[in-house]
Amino acid sequence: MEKKGGFMDWLDERLAIRQLWKVMMSEYYLPKNINFLWSFGVLTILVFVILVISGIFLLMYYKPDAKMAFDSVNKTIMMDVAYGWVFRHTHAVAASIMFLVLFIHIVRGIYYGSYKAPREVLWLTGYILFVLMSATAFTGYLLPWGQMSYWAAQTITTLFEKIPFIGPDLVIWIRGNYIVEDATLTRFFALHVTLLPALILVFTAIHMYAVRIVGSNNEDGIPLTKEEKKTKGIPFWPVFMSKEYFVMSVFLLFFFYLVFFNYQFAMDPVNFQPANYLQTPPHIYPEWYFLAFYEVLRGFFFSQNLGLIAFVASMFIAMFLPWLDTSPIVSGKHRPMFKVMFWIFILDFLFLTILGKLPPTGLFAWLGFVGAIVYFVFFFSLPIISAIEKKKVASGGRQ
Repeated sequence: MEKKGGFMDWLDERLAIRQLWKVMMSEYYLPKNINFLWSFGVLTILVFVILVISGIFLLMYYKPDAKMAFDSVNKTIMMDVAYGWVFRHTHAVAASIMFLVLFIHIVRGIYYGSYKAPREVLWLTGYILFVLMSATAFTGYLLPWGQMSYWAAQTITTLFEKIPFIGPDLVIWIRGNYIVEDATLTRFFALHVTLLPALILVFTAIHMYAVRIVGSNNEDGIPLTKEEKKTKGIPFWPVFMSKEYFVMSVFLLFFFYLVFFNYQFAMDPVNFQPANYLQTPPHIYPEWYFLAFYEVLRGFFFSQNLGLIAFVASMFIAMFLPWLDTSPIVSGKHRPMFKVMFWIFILDFLFLTILGKLPPTGLFAWLGFVGAIVYFVFFFSLPIISAIEKKKVASGGRQ
């Protein structure tokens, strides 16, 4: 009589979980020549999990109503619920840290050429995740119904008026009213807690599947063959994950230090005033992770239409890197001209972030315009750099 297998055997026959484990974990090999920056992909998943868990606890007490939202956050959660302030601080800090981790993850991908063939789909799904996280952060920023979040939503939704033909009607449809009101809060709440997190989960799964198919990039940008992966690579489980656990442990120490001792950076003081549609703050600005893009919008102060076009382009132009940069050399380590433009771009992004919180008057306005131009110079220089490098490779490296 044939002996019956255990539960895992029964499950494996129906879901092929052992094969899935091999593909995703034990037989997925990473190159040895990678550094700690490759750990930021896992950190984004960790922070997203923290956001979901803390968000669920906040949902238990939050009221998506224009008359009750502010008090439900600043009185009920912060004062009445036991340890409610911990979950509020955790969620706010995680939202900010998520973008710090995402920016580092994206910058690493740009520098080491992780968008080049055959990783175009990997890059596209990753950038879509960045856009979805941005939308999630924007919709979530309105929910406390504070003065800064209210007017930030009012300002950003007004931008849609510039879309030809459908702009004014689209703004009313997004808000559900002529101004940001209770209907807007309800719409943003629904997007923030249902549709956007679901889309993030879907694209995260696709992103992780794509990286298993094409493999991880490395510092030199030289791909490993199937045979080399087993001899020169390291398995994701348990070797690489053991290093990831160490990185996550150090990260969590830093993260919870911010949650308990330095959370102010994640919550604007103006947002502790209830929303008042009759009183505009003297200076409106978004959260720090949107400041560079916001400054690109303001940089074209002489034309609102140009500013809007530049703003949209600044958000999405990086998505087209696989087609802008066609150089046969993958890693920025081996590309002197690219390296110079890359660091100019990074410094410019930081410059725009600082300017984005300053009033757009006088010298600051012109500095914003210069910074916005430099932002796009990096992307427009890539086809030229690619052409030069192609000729250099074709000539065997001779000048």
